[in-house]
Amino acid sequence: MDISVVVPVYGCRAALEELYSRLTKTLNLLVKEYEIILVNDNCPQNSWEIIEKICAEDSHVVGIELARNFGQIQAITAGLDYSSGDWVVVMDCDLQDRPEEIANLYNKAIEGGYDAVFARRKNRKDSPLKVFVSKLFYKIYSWASGGNYDPAVCNFSISKRIVIDNYCKMRELHRAFVIYVKWLGFKITTLDVEHDPRKEGKSSYNMKKRIKMAIEILTSQSDKLLRLTINVGFFMVLCSIVAIIAIIIQYFVVHVNPGWSSIIATICLVGGMIISSIGVVGVYIGNIFMQVKERPLYVVRTVLNKTEE
Repeated sequence: MDISVVVPVYGCRAALEELYSRLTKTLNLLVKEYEIILVNDNCPQNSWEIIEKICAEDSHVVGIELARNFGQIQAITAGLDYSSGDWVVVMDCDLQDRPEEIANLYNKAIEGGYDAVFARRKNRKDSPLKVFVSKLFYKIYSWASGGNYDPAVCNFSISKRIVIDNYCKMRELHRAFVIYVKWLGFKITTLDVEHDPRKEGKSSYNMKKRIKMAIEILTSQSDKLLRLTINVGFFMVLCSIVAIIAIIIQYFVVHVNPGWSSIIATICLVGGMIISSIGVVGVYIGNIFMQVKERPLYVVRTVLNKTEE
């Protein structure tokens, strides 16, 4: 198998047949042997019906139906686990990632001797709010992880088998694709690609989900938030000492009684900091609690055109 293309499917039912057609045309011109793995993440539009139809017509297409909605990254992981290509492409199903760009990613990897090439969206066709939140998250994550992450780089990529095999060895519950692959340390580069508007509907990643995902990734990949609470705690102690000295001087030198309001304000401030610190620690403990259960990242209900492994 030369190339495997892994596509998590959630929404965009209307885009699947065009996606399949464009992928088939691109891959037939590029390599001899390929497979297209469509992972249905319990799509509410019943995209599995379209996947079944495509699989019945073309043995190059592998259909994987998850038992319920596990999330995009888990669906990608399922597709990667079942992939067998020497090179593996990851892309979305909404046609914002152009299938024709696979040839450019592949040629870039071959010519430059790269282990993985990620697409960098030159002109994102997303809302200004989504772009802003993405930039903000990656700035915070770059600080937390000590790395440097470009918010214009997306999951759309091509990677060697060795990269995918090592990615699949990491079974953390809270996971990311770009961040994990970069952590592996292989020879990686980016390539500017065109970014098209979404075929239909809107992304299922609303602001609440994005914030939740950001917190999960930050607290599962870095301990800097814990270290930050320690620094804030020491800073509060220093401020309290300075305030106490100032109050003593004010009382004995200026003969002014600061009153109970200053005491209440100090108690509220320190109490708030303590509660916040406990909350941060609680998030980390919660991550440990979820991880030690060692539950599977996904559950497969049906596999078409491939022997389940």
